[in-house]
Amino acid sequence: MVTPKSIKKNPENLESLPNVGRIIATKLRKIGIRTVSDFIERDPYDVFDELRTEVDPGLCRCALASIVGARYGVKWHKVTAESTREYERRHPGHQWGKC
Repeated sequence: MVTPKSIKKNPENLESLPNVGRIIATKLRKIGIRTVSDFIERDPYDVFDELRTEVDPGLCRCALASIVGARYGVKWHKVTAESTREYERRHPGHQWGKC
């Protein structure tokens, strides 16, 4: 879970989340996620799937890990393997592109 320590200066700015920079924040806004509160209310795997479906079908497992890590307040590289397995469990047969 994202904690106050893991959020940078502006707690409602998406870019204040760990792993979320300008590019991911822009993509999140395209699916109606405009604030940290909007983001926290959603399941990160559903968010990734919606981004992949509606914004960028080429999103890779590193992008997934960034979103999952942002939700739980950890660096993306620490959750890449675990988040990949969970997404594949939810979406059997998914083929990943290159990171």
